[in-house]
Amino acid sequence: MYDQQTATIPTHQALARGLHHHGIDTMFGLMGDANLFLADYFARECGGRFVPAAQEGSAVLMALAYAHVTGLPGIATVTHGPALTNCMTALTEGVRGKLPLVLLAGDTPAINPRHLQGIDQRAVVAATGAGFEQLRAPETAARDLARAIWRARVEKRPVVLNMPADFMWAEAEYVPHKLDVFETRSFVPEGDALDQAIGMIASARRPVILAGGGAVDARAQILRLAERLEAPVATTLRAKGLFRGHPYDLDIFGTLSTPAAYDVIAKADCIVAFGAGLHDFTTDRGKLMAGKRLVQIDTDASAMGRSVHPHAALVADARLTADNFVHWLNEAEIAPSGFTPELDPDRLRQHVPGRRSKTCVSYVEALEKLEAALPQDRILVTDGGRFMTEVWCRIGVRDPQSFVVTAHFGSIGLGLPEAIGAGIAAPDRPVVLFSGDGGFMMGGLGEFNTAVRLKQDLVVILCNDAAYGAEHIQFLDRQMDPSMTEFDWPCFAEVARSLGGKGILVTDDAGLDAALDAIATRDGPLLIELRLDPNDVPRMRI
Repeated sequence: MYDQQTATIPTHQALARGLHHHGIDTMFGLMGDANLFLADYFARECGGRFVPAAQEGSAVLMALAYAHVTGLPGIATVTHGPALTNCMTALTEGVRGKLPLVLLAGDTPAINPRHLQGIDQRAVVAATGAGFEQLRAPETAARDLARAIWRARVEKRPVVLNMPADFMWAEAEYVPHKLDVFETRSFVPEGDALDQAIGMIASARRPVILAGGGAVDARAQILRLAERLEAPVATTLRAKGLFRGHPYDLDIFGTLSTPAAYDVIAKADCIVAFGAGLHDFTTDRGKLMAGKRLVQIDTDASAMGRSVHPHAALVADARLTADNFVHWLNEAEIAPSGFTPELDPDRLRQHVPGRRSKTCVSYVEALEKLEAALPQDRILVTDGGRFMTEVWCRIGVRDPQSFVVTAHFGSIGLGLPEAIGAGIAAPDRPVVLFSGDGGFMMGGLGEFNTAVRLKQDLVVILCNDAAYGAEHIQFLDRQMDPSMTEFDWPCFAEVARSLGGKGILVTDDAGLDAALDAIATRDGPLLIELRLDPNDVPRMRI
């Protein structure tokens, strides 16, 4: 371990020490000539862990999942030029997902403007929506790093710290530097907006409470309000699992709801939304909000009315507001709505059963069996593709932090790197990834071996319909030949074995039973390839 006293040291050592000073012990990355000494010093002298990825974008994705699961800023590092451009999709995913991350990106030497890998890196980062911080000089390294970490936490998005390669061995005095994040809870406002909100809630006969990603720390308070009102509860996709175990949990609100839950929401006369962006999929393009009073609570004023205009809006903390509502309902002696006693809890989370496939594995039936066989303490990660919405509906998680969605930017191929990051964040828990064949070919092949090298407890369920499913269905809808969307992939189970893991091919019920047994006896990364009929996989529920 390095001597912690103030010293004159190279910039790469100052940056590594700065990470250590912030309590950061894990960094994801891929080494190049602008960041290799930083990564080496962080691991050898600062006691940190460097997790090497096979591709630069994967390192950022790993750090994003790490941030989601731990609640701490993710840290990644890459070199310059093409290394940074390889991160553009991952950075955009992090921006859309509102995840704090610092990417320490090398830059070409300023003294060499004709460097082969030179590019306007500020412009590249700006296109993704991420923040940008420039390492100004060796003397400011600790302060520039501290500001990047502070911004990532406050702005809840990735921030790129741009590091010129010619600074790395330049020496300057190192002085530890850290910026506090002052997090104060917003209080419930007084006045007409509060009175209107309480009046709408008090007069509702069929209220439903909706919680989104901005309310995941308010479970107890929201449930107290729900029980006071006798209102069922539901979540957006990002908050999936928040109310797990509650008898009147509708699970996901909107196009992903069960038929019974959708019917309950449709009959509601008031929606009380905490920290929910009210996306088109949540509101079923506004249909589920028609004819209802909408009370919206969010700490972000710009979230109000972004898609559906509320009848009452409070820029306030979810926990304090829920408690405040209960207080005033009690003060006014408002009777409960009587809505939940009308509902059958056993039907609320029952999805439509699957149908038998004549030629391949029945996808929905396989999901139902996997839901029972997969470890209950799992972290669930989903890649993008037509298969994903059924997974979101039918595979449960114990809380929102255990559910990693990689579809904020609508990309495929991001799932396996994020599954690895989730496994690093929670090494004592198994990670389950659902991926499609196209997504695995795009972003899973190289990183599956990374999971093998890291000896991770990872189960990959590869949904192989030998097609780009979302495009396949569009051709069929127009009575056109879908063959351009179909592929003769290799056997992915064999590929998994060649990459050092275990692979099982499932083509029938007997094969599925063998795969379920393998889940129970796994001792490393396991890939289960489900051979599916592209005409049998349900449409996306969007």
